Amino acid sequence: MGNEEQVLLLSWRASVFGLRVQIALEEKGVAYTYSEEDIFEKSKLLLESNPVYNKVPVLIHGDKVVRESLIILEYIDQVWDLHGPTLLPADPHQRAQTRFWADFISKKIYDSGRRIRHSKGIEKEEAKEEFMRHLKLLEGELGEKLYFNGDSFGFLDIALITFSCWIHTYETFGGFSVEKECPKLMTWVRRCMERESVAKTLPSPLEVYQIACLVKKKLGFE
Repeated sequence: MGNEEQVLLLSWRASVFGLRVQIALEEKGVAYTYSEEDIFEKSKLLLESNPVYNKVPVLIHGDKVVRESLIILEYIDQVWDLHGPTLLPADPHQRAQTRFWADFISKKIYDSGRRIRHSKGIEKEEAKEEFMRHLKLLEGELGEKLYFNGDSFGFLDIALITFSCWIHTYETFGGFSVEKECPKLMTWVRRCMERESVAKTLPSPLEVYQIACLVKKKLGFE
């Protein structure tokens, strides 16, 4: 499928969605070029590559453009199927379950986390409750397994682990402790951080917090 063609990733340093793509590329050992986007002054290339949503991440593989992080992850897994580990489980039911929970993370975890950062009063309290409820559901799905797919790091782990660098930000804005409420999930976070693909990709929690404060100020939520 021409997997020797040049690979370009358009993303943003603190994007949980873009970081997913970087981890997947690292896991597969795919050489790629990274292009940092300004989310407030988006490049012409980004706007032309993703005219529907005008957002990151966008993967440009030769003359092919792929958008939306979970779709990009599947594309990477299929195109570079002989490189590195297989990300999606082979069993059709497990694969369907993985897609379900990955979609849940993209919608529910992201939304409640965003509202923790940008809301006040009752709305913030509701967002905190939702956020922890969602994390507890995921902790239940993880169970006693090393990773969500069992003994191997894969698609669902990548979909969720990028939120870990935002936990300090959520806790600081929300005044709560994920470790206290979901200790098994935090053990899983530390296990994932031992992987080179994750450790070298994720920004530090302090860097993310500083970025979040700048974004909040820029958006006028202070």
